[in-house]
Amino acid sequence: MQNEQTKEEQYKLLFDVKREYGNAELGLMTNVSWQTDPRRFLFTLSRYKFVSKMFEGMEKVLEIGCADAFATRLIQQTVDQVVATDFDPIFVADVENRMNPKWPMKVFEHDILEGPVKDSFDGIYCLDVLEHISVSNEDTFMLNSLKSLKNYGVMIVGMPSLESQVYASPASKIGHVNCKSGSELKALLNKYFNNVFLFSMNDEVVHTGFHPMAHYLLALCCGKRNSD
Repeated sequence: MQNEQTKEEQYKLLFDVKREYGNAELGLMTNVSWQTDPRRFLFTLSRYKFVSKMFEGMEKVLEIGCADAFATRLIQQTVDQVVATDFDPIFVADVENRMNPKWPMKVFEHDILEGPVKDSFDGIYCLDVLEHISVSNEDTFMLNSLKSLKNYGVMIVGMPSLESQVYASPASKIGHVNCKSGSELKALLNKYFNNVFLFSMNDEVVHTGFHPMAHYLLALCCGKRNSD
């Protein structure tokens, strides 16, 4: 039997939490990062932390393209409810199989190109999704997303910059069919929002620096155009 008595009393908490929550299991996608490029895991968490701070206090938010939703817990920490969707049933099943009852989340299969999520949200975010959507489908992606966003709602879009693709792995390049420069991303989002605040990101640091030197772009959008 494992010795669960540490030499310092304060570390009793380690085993209390283990008994209550169990040991966390990495998701399918997160496991790849942790096993092959641990720093990438940090970068992903930083992007989710940005969303969690921007959405703090919101009642209900939607994640489009959640993949294994491992980092989605950061959003759960600051909002009342997160609804997570992905078009790939493999990822949805992975999230459901690892679901911790202490951190419940509604997750289901949904292809945003086929139609909007039938609910309304204070915030919507999609990280590392838009670059997988072809230019011919990006308007459909945005319009269907906005149908689920309340008129006062906020949307955050994150994607690798066009300039970063020279450093992208072969596997990433296969799926990245629509990376944009900062000005291109802002121009697209300004079609749907009155206000688009564009941030740069290098490694885990979010800043307001020179967009062509950014590896990653984060756009915070508010003020829906043509709101019903």
